[in-house]
Amino acid sequence: MFRGVNALNLDAKGRMAMPTRYRERLSEMCAGQMVITVDNSDRCLLVYPLPEWELVERKLQKLPAFNRQARRLQRLLIGHAAEVEMDGAGRLLLPPPLREFAGLEKRAVLIGQSNKFELWSEELWNESRAEWLAAGDDLGDLPAEMETMSL
Repeated sequence: MFRGVNALNLDAKGRMAMPTRYRERLSEMCAGQMVITVDNSDRCLLVYPLPEWELVERKLQKLPAFNRQARRLQRLLIGHAAEVEMDGAGRLLLPPPLREFAGLEKRAVLIGQSNKFELWSEELWNESRAEWLAAGDDLGDLPAEMETMSL
């Protein structure tokens, strides 16, 4: 389980240091092998431990080939997926096209999302979070499964 918001810096080569609190779990879970891809709805990256990504990829591959939205999703997520490996210092090298997509330069935010992470530019994260907080209780159309959920 990965949770929490972590402020990070990218170095001149486009590497990010995985926060120490996640490194041991990632070493056990996937020997530091990760997959990074684009998010289909926000300008951020999704960072998966390899076994978690393989589950997602299998689901994506099973989508109907003649469905336009399914093909679009496959092209975006699988097409942009890049395998990366944590180095001995716990760093991940972010491929330039993915850094460009997410607007990542120096300051970034890594958000634990249970089985994966989201990686945002700090500026875009702060803007998006402010919008979400300003929206208050207006969450739009929630899935039916959430209507009976108590937090």
